[in-house]
Amino acid sequence: MYYSLPMWLTFSRIAAIPVIAALFWVDGDEWRYVACAIYGVAAATDWLDGYLARAWAQQSKLGRMLDPIADKLLVAAVILLLVAFGRMSHITVAAALIILLREVLVSGLREFLAELRVGLPVSALAKWKTGAQMVALGFLIVSDAKATAFIPSQAIGEVLLWLAAALTLYTGYDYLRIGLKHADDTPAPQQDTKLESGPDVARRRSA
Repeated sequence: MYYSLPMWLTFSRIAAIPVIAALFWVDGDEWRYVACAIYGVAAATDWLDGYLARAWAQQSKLGRMLDPIADKLLVAAVILLLVAFGRMSHITVAAALIILLREVLVSGLREFLAELRVGLPVSALAKWKTGAQMVALGFLIVSDAKATAFIPSQAIGEVLLWLAAALTLYTGYDYLRIGLKHADDTPAPQQDTKLESGPDVARRRSA
């Protein structure tokens, strides 16, 4: 399973991160689009590797572990690069921060629930959040390219990122609520099992 195509797609998503990061330091609009293209392909593997693993019955424990890690590494790296190179407004940094904090929260919840052998399934809204987030980051990568003068790339990217942040808050709360249900370690009340005797017990039994 280590050498299956779905696994290589997951590895490629991680390998794309330093390439995308390096392209941020290269001048020229064409390199913005190269970085965006590599990012787009890497983001597409997020869906493709899971689909192929299920279709070809090539799911593995390593794949289930690495897949969400690769997603979070890619998103976190691109967000940090966009902030460092000033390709989003200061107020939109708050949306990016919300997304990053939610990823940390969900990762912690998954680790906690895994110890209890409880799964944390991905909701439909979480998938929409991921889609909006991925598209937003792609627009922001090319937001300062001169060729996008007639396309408000930064505005589109920031609107989508705020939409992703709003969905992030909702789904994050939903996941937290599920986690807190399993975190309640209050012992259940126990019935009094002491033996009773005497005339009162005899009367209750004969009633």
